[in-house]
Amino acid sequence: MESWQALVLGVIEGITEYLPISSTGHLIIAQRLMGIGVGSPESKAAADAFAVCIQGGAILAVLGLYSRRVLQMLRGMLGLDAEGLKLAIAIVAGFMPAAVIGALLGHWIKSHLFGMWPVVAAWIIGGIGILLTAQWRKKNPAIGGGKELSELTWQLALIIGLLQCVAMCPGTSRSLMTICGGILVGLSLRAAVEYSFLLGVLTLTAATAKEAVEKVKDLDPVYNTLFGGTKLMLHEYGTTPLLIGIVAAAVSAAVAVKWLVSYLQSHGLSVFGWYRISLGIVIGGLIAFGTLAA
Repeated sequence: MESWQALVLGVIEGITEYLPISSTGHLIIAQRLMGIGVGSPESKAAADAFAVCIQGGAILAVLGLYSRRVLQMLRGMLGLDAEGLKLAIAIVAGFMPAAVIGALLGHWIKSHLFGMWPVVAAWIIGGIGILLTAQWRKKNPAIGGGKELSELTWQLALIIGLLQCVAMCPGTSRSLMTICGGILVGLSLRAAVEYSFLLGVLTLTAATAKEAVEKVKDLDPVYNTLFGGTKLMLHEYGTTPLLIGIVAAAVSAAVAVKWLVSYLQSHGLSVFGWYRISLGIVIGGLIAFGTLAA
């Protein structure tokens, strides 16, 4: 992998991770267009590990931007802040469904759904879902827009967490499901976005850690050891592209998060719905005409 390719992938990861448009889908397309992760199982495993590990940059961005909330939760776990403890419990409750379902179905999802047609379908369906949610919110403003983050219970957080599991299908978008889930359980749009970002820190950290320690099966035995995925990736690409990808993801994620929060103060989510539908149609057409491999 060239340094410029790592930079491009890092920027794509950072911009798309917290926007409701699917980072996984965009990374799959970018890797295909640049010829990364093709040709052998080893190459694909290394590319997959790289895409997961650069999420660390996006995690750092949110930790920096929402450090006050993170410190509040830490104080809560030490018994010094009741509201912080309540939020920490809500984050853990939102994470648990993904932890369980990911452990049970993670390998099956990777084997069967990490293709271009499932991504295209998820883009279009998710786009329609955003538009329907936006219309529902307009018709039911009292239901979908009142609660602040301090009012989120662990029961409501569990519902959001169950919806987050749908995002295990590439192209769906974790941010899409958690933001829409927050709105559907009654959070204000601002609170739903903030909860989505904070929940993402735990979810992405767990996913990154899992990838780092997961064994690479059915490959050369020298890599089929602890930290197999990471060792294979570093063997294929070296450390420089990884560092470039992480830094690029951190910077671009910070910009994207600040932009999204500012944008949503006066706009809704509909633009992301239209974007997903349009992108799904364009990429689907390219695949159908043989321009892009399925």
